Amino acid sequence: MSAHVDHIREIERVRAGGPSDRDPTVVQSWLRCLHAHRLDPAQACEAYIVPEARLREHRQQSEDLIAIARSGLEQLYRHIAGQHYVLLLADRQGVAVDFLGDPLFNNQLRKSGLYLGAEWSEARAGTCAVGACLEAGEALTIHQSDHFDNTHTPLSCTAAPIYRADGELAAVLDISLLSSPIQKTSQKLALHLVTATARRIELANLMARNRHEWVLRFAQSPEFLDVDPEAAVSIDGSGRILGLTHGGARILADAAGGDWRRADLLIGQPLVHFFDLAVDDLPGLTRRRPTRDRVVRARDGHILFAHAIEPQNRPAGSPVSRRRDLPEPLRALGGGDPRMVALQARAAKLAPKPVPILIQGETGTGKEFLARALHEGSSLNGAYVAVNCAAIPESLIEGELFGHVPGAFTGAAAKGRKGLIEAADGGTLFLDEIGDMPLALQARLLRVLAEREVTPVGASRPRPVAVRVLSASHRDLGRLVAEGRFRQDLYYRLNAATLTLPPLRERQDFDWVLDRLIERHGGGRLAIADAARRALRAHDWPGNIRELDNAVALAAALCEGGVIETADLPDHVQPAGEADDARRAALAAVLRDCGGNISEAARRLGLDRTTVHRQMKRLGL
Repeated sequence: MSAHVDHIREIERVRAGGPSDRDPTVVQSWLRCLHAHRLDPAQACEAYIVPEARLREHRQQSEDLIAIARSGLEQLYRHIAGQHYVLLLADRQGVAVDFLGDPLFNNQLRKSGLYLGAEWSEARAGTCAVGACLEAGEALTIHQSDHFDNTHTPLSCTAAPIYRADGELAAVLDISLLSSPIQKTSQKLALHLVTATARRIELANLMARNRHEWVLRFAQSPEFLDVDPEAAVSIDGSGRILGLTHGGARILADAAGGDWRRADLLIGQPLVHFFDLAVDDLPGLTRRRPTRDRVVRARDGHILFAHAIEPQNRPAGSPVSRRRDLPEPLRALGGGDPRMVALQARAAKLAPKPVPILIQGETGTGKEFLARALHEGSSLNGAYVAVNCAAIPESLIEGELFGHVPGAFTGAAAKGRKGLIEAADGGTLFLDEIGDMPLALQARLLRVLAEREVTPVGASRPRPVAVRVLSASHRDLGRLVAEGRFRQDLYYRLNAATLTLPPLRERQDFDWVLDRLIERHGGGRLAIADAARRALRAHDWPGNIRELDNAVALAAALCEGGVIETADLPDHVQPAGEADDARRAALAAVLRDCGGNISEAARRLGLDRTTVHRQMKRLGL
């Protein structure tokens, strides 16, 4: 209690203008908390986790950043494994949109706010590493009693900003401990690691967004120029600055005597404004020359080593319209339906990235086909291993996934068995119907994803694995999380990105899908009568593409003369005759009375517009 009182008194002294031994960034943050945010140091503020819906919005808005940052976060987490650090990636509002920590301490981490969805804005939590970093725009450590709120004083948190290519602060990378040594200097290594990781994430983002432009990377030493550059800028064909990393902004500002915080005054300026260098000189700074010879002089006299990366050939056309430029496996998923075109373009961007993807969609929409297409569109050399979590008995799924050593249990193979996770090493593990995985196994899977290692049943030592995880479910996993039937931490580990397949009844390329299936089952020698096509079009397809595939297979087997007629179709998709005629007449009458106004017809019938549209389609209106 006395420590709490002393902490409050120190903050009050700072309010009154008294001296303090704290870092200036801490003092400035305390003053903002007091004057701008009107926070009371005597009023405890527990850690705040945003509601599920808000977290989903924050993650969707940060999806591209999460995808790019994930590799850097995992690499950093491996460096600090076993030291009880937690990694948070927070967005511009201070909400943690990604998280890496030991699942064994989830309850403690959540209570302390070192968890997915925690809001660490300064206005919400007082002085903290994420909030202070967002305000200051620079890397810093908020150690124990540096925190404004006494609730957070056990924590030691270090954060570094991540800037977009336009110079705007996009996110904060935070590395924290629930408890740490008293000395603040103990976190110097953490400060170095988090700053280096943020720099690499910025560089990866700049490279990803400027493939078709010149990129100039800088280092103080030639030995690190090609392997770990300190800064980078992108340059257009006319020699003007297009984008930059945080380090790049500092170099340009120093060279021209400007302010690195005003990136808008740096972007658009010609390269010669900052360096004794023009765009025509860039080819001489590529890897064709030794690193020691790639020297540039800034306008302030500063000497740097530089590496110029040539632009890739720019493809013609927009991403959505260029279906022919999609990888073949992804192109084969749709025939021009707008929702499928958007999904295909999005999947093409995600396929080569290591980000885990959750595929959602009703049963039979083609989730496994999409998963395989994502694998084939990646650069992974390992196998594609699919696991149907709903099809394997609960008593066997642990051994199937993790494998076992010889004699691990009664009936175990004498030589042991490699599990499916290990079989996917270097490739893709597709977990179909992940919502049906038992809770106990969810915890084990979470550890595999966090630690990148798997321990077979009966083994004493783990084995390293590197797998790209895709998962799918026809169930609403968010609802399962709310009901306590699916682990929240695993849910967010699996869906850094989400792809949702539309149901067949809502797709505008139904005829394209039908024709592909007829071609597959008929080998190019099968046709379909117009009446049979209309009957298939009118069906609601609750089983989606899988149900349509079965219907075409049956019709192909029954038809004569190479033409599918309505009589060849399954009974449940054949026209209903007089009953349908009566429904058609009734609906037509309501539509006529409403002057064709669908909304008014829906109100009179007590239905929604979508249902009315569906009935009109089925009845040929």
